Amino acid sequence: MKLTRTTKRANGMTLLELTVVILVLLSLISILFVGARAWKKGSDRAANIMNIRNVQQAVRAHQNMQGLLEGAALADTVIFGSGPATEGYLKRPTPPATSLTYTYGTTVPALGTLYLAVTGADAADYAPATGTYADW
Repeated sequence: MKLTRTTKRANGMTLLELTVVILVLLSLISILFVGARAWKKGSDRAANIMNIRNVQQAVRAHQNMQGLLEGAALADTVIFGSGPATEGYLKRPTPPATSLTYTYGTTVPALGTLYLAVTGADAADYAPATGTYADW
């Protein structure tokens, strides 16, 4: 006589398997959010550096075109103008992060010194590295 067991297993997942699947999905989602935040901060930093670079190039262009020496008076209204269709080299930039503010110099800066300064709680995270703008 042959003994066979017939056990019928229900289709679907157990509670433990379902919990593991949910934990794995939540872990993947949290990694995605951390990566997205880092990407956003990196793109804001790049935008901030480009703003500083563009303003610095406009200041140097004005200095060269007008024959100004370092330390000569230079108002920010000369660089940015007073409206969309008036004089000026650039449209006034806006900081990419809400915690940052831009302040402008009042004179033609020395070589290696920036005309546009970034201030704010985490300004150091968005500013270019010190040695990278020596020839700006």
